[in-house]
Amino acid sequence: MANEQNLKPFKKGYDVRRNYDGAPRKVISHLSEVGYTNREIVDTMMAIVALTQSELQEIIDNETNTALERTVAKAVLKGLEKGSLYNLETLITRSIGKPKETQQVSTDSRIEVVFVNGKTIL
Repeated sequence: MANEQNLKPFKKGYDVRRNYDGAPRKVISHLSEVGYTNREIVDTMMAIVALTQSELQEIIDNETNTALERTVAKAVLKGLEKGSLYNLETLITRSIGKPKETQQVSTDSRIEVVFVNGKTIL
């Protein structure tokens, strides 16, 4: 529970504790403004995932490449160096989507239903 003495009410009008700009925009929104479509972003990510380690390093070192290309290449290269599939899985999941997961549920027990005076008792 909060200490009542430490609580300060918001001031009417401007208050430094308020976020007047709202939540920051997502990266996809910024890229769409620049001219990228969602399909182009997905194509770029999937093309970079298919490159070799030396090709990834070339993309990172070349400053004329877009921020999207360099960022995705860095993520893939870092995952490759660590031997981790996490970065690759995240990129593929974001571009293609997560596969549908199914679960099989079965029970071997019986459920007995007893009717007593018009009422059901389980």
